[in-house]
Amino acid sequence: MKILVIGTGHVGGAAVTALAERGHEVIQASRSSAHTVDATDPESIAQLFASVGTVDAVIAALGSAPFKPLAELGHDDFLAGLLKKTLPQIDIVQIGTPYVADGGSFTLTTGVLDREPIRTGAASSAANGALNAFTMAAAVELPRSIRINTVSPTVLVEATSYHPSFPGFTQVPAAAVGQAYVKAVEGVQTGQVYALDGP
Repeated sequence: MKILVIGTGHVGGAAVTALAERGHEVIQASRSSAHTVDATDPESIAQLFASVGTVDAVIAALGSAPFKPLAELGHDDFLAGLLKKTLPQIDIVQIGTPYVADGGSFTLTTGVLDREPIRTGAASSAANGALNAFTMAAAVELPRSIRINTVSPTVLVEATSYHPSFPGFTQVPAAAVGQAYVKAVEGVQTGQVYALDGP
């Protein structure tokens, strides 16, 4: 399979490693990779797909949201989460659909805050929840048997800078997260959120 992975952080890297080990042709795209993209700019997304051409699967592993106490979060903070995490992944599906082969797939990425809250995480929870709902809704309308799923991991073992913000959370290794992307790409399900809450 020819697979486009947009995002090169811990999670995107886990997807790339797992899929490449299974012999897939993996194309990476980010602000700094050979295939550059600014996922907050729909025109940049369109240029990326035009340059890459038809693919069998697309993985979006990107986005951020502000972390602040709820009392300090304003309209612009929630909007930032939508503009930096939710809408870029939705745009990737909307713009990328014509470039995905019949029976291909999209896999989006959220995180544990879609189901387990932490202090300062409300904007991220809102952004993640919106993506999960979009996945469910898009699954019934995507054409040509194209599937869509979401991978939603808890904090990664390797993402040590996040550990203090997630006290008591079981951590999941990047390799396990990578296997969730394999399941999403090579499997048959659609409209699913694959939650990884650790061993």
